[in-house]
Amino acid sequence: MFEIMHWLEMKIPPPLYLLMFGGAMWWLADTGIGWQWHDPLLLVLGWGVIAVGVSLDLGGLWRFVRARTTVNPYRPEHSSVLVVEGVYRYTRNPMYLGMLLVLVGWGCVLGSALALLLPPLFALCLTRVQILPEERVLEKTFGASYQAYRQRVRRWL
Repeated sequence: MFEIMHWLEMKIPPPLYLLMFGGAMWWLADTGIGWQWHDPLLLVLGWGVIAVGVSLDLGGLWRFVRARTTVNPYRPEHSSVLVVEGVYRYTRNPMYLGMLLVLVGWGCVLGSALALLLPPLFALCLTRVQILPEERVLEKTFGASYQAYRQRVRRWL
């Protein structure tokens, strides 16, 4: 299993993980297994959480574009600037946190407790195959600056 996870490091675009997990959540909700609800308030809450997640994604992306550094998750070694402003003051991974919130909101929209089991698995998976390898590259690229940033700001929240 460890070899498979190592092989997957930075090979699949994070948005594809979002789509795969979102599709799996939809499938689980559609099975009708487990506790389900149809509460309009939770539907509104779900769409609100999705909106916050998309805002985090766009805020993180905007900071990278503004700093004129790469947003390519396959090539963190091409980073020219360590971005620590804006949403990066609160989380080292606002785009990944945004994706996680989109999945949590999606689970609320689907009205399925079973589907809500997948966002934590998404976070674990993305941490292992994307974030940890990125962190190794950023530490190598930015050294003490990245270490100080990592001490100051949490990985997720």
